[in-house]
Amino acid sequence: MACCVLQITGLIFGGIGMVGTMAATVMPQWRVSAYIDGNIVVFETIWEGLWMDCISQLGIRLQCKFYDSVLALPPPLEAFRALMCIAMILSIISFLMAIVGVKYTHGTKEDPQGISVFILAAGVAFLLTAVFVLIPVSWTGGSIIHDFYDPEVPKPLKRELGAALYVGWVSTALLITAGTMYCSF
Repeated sequence: MACCVLQITGLIFGGIGMVGTMAATVMPQWRVSAYIDGNIVVFETIWEGLWMDCISQLGIRLQCKFYDSVLALPPPLEAFRALMCIAMILSIISFLMAIVGVKYTHGTKEDPQGISVFILAAGVAFLLTAVFVLIPVSWTGGSIIHDFYDPEVPKPLKRELGAALYVGWVSTALLITAGTMYCSF
């Protein structure tokens, strides 16, 4: 019975991690404008994401623009896009493998070796997805922190950590938890 509860819990964590991976990929809040000066009134907030830039004016009007050219993007952004797309696809595949493994674990007891292969594959896929999410999210977070404290970066170009990075870190934690739960069976 404890095995069943752990498998269902792993499935829930993996599902939430999958949704979080998708959300972090499409969210434009990877880098958010930082206001360091003593100006209290802020008219614009700038968001930079993997796919688009957005400007929010007074919290009323939001304008978003997709990047014009894929060839004009910096190489790290291209790599982050690719890693997050691979992570999205891999998270869907691992979630489906986990569903199949949990379903056949409780449905049949005749082939435990085949079932454990599905569960183990889902666990490894969840762990691999977590690595693919962790790399771009942490790299972006590190570069934001580095640029924020760099005195040579002009104040208008300084950015803060956006909500998508936090979603990515939480998704990574959930995917690692789900992966270790499935790999332990």
